[in-house]
Amino acid sequence: MRRDYPGKPVLGVTADTVYASGVRRSTLLAGLIVALAAPAWGADPIGQIKSASGAVAIERDGATRPGTAGDRVLQSDVVSTGPDGAVGITFDDNSMMSLGPDSTLALDSFTFDRTTHDGKFESSLKRGTLAVKSGFIVQQNPSGAAMRVRTPAAVLGVRGTEFLVRAEAPR
Repeated sequence: MRRDYPGKPVLGVTADTVYASGVRRSTLLAGLIVALAAPAWGADPIGQIKSASGAVAIERDGATRPGTAGDRVLQSDVVSTGPDGAVGITFDDNSMMSLGPDSTLALDSFTFDRTTHDGKFESSLKRGTLAVKSGFIVQQNPSGAAMRVRTPAAVLGVRGTEFLVRAEAPR
């Protein structure tokens, strides 16, 4: 669209260049809005459900949906199982977690560098049973600070390779 204004250009700026720069600015602004919103729409997966049986659910951004084998899990997801449910998840650092019946696990934070294997993994077992086999994050940093599992009664700093924990729901 061309806009004509009477008069001479001031400092080499014409009506056409003002309009064109306005279009570029609005395009840039729209792109910036999409880029900032992208993490909420397509956050990076941190792992994948490898097995699921019975009632399994994933809570993400306030919505709950069934969890099935092949589904990707994200940081801040909450994975729950029903009375007949069980789920096995493999994470990007090759850690594995299995939830038993009537269990709830929050995936609080997960960072992992595939090149150096540095990272941090924190989760919270709200209730139920959890079996864990640690992966590259713990192998790289076995101090117990790199992987932690919170329960209603304790915080476990993972230093070894495998463990099982049971958490009763607070009364």
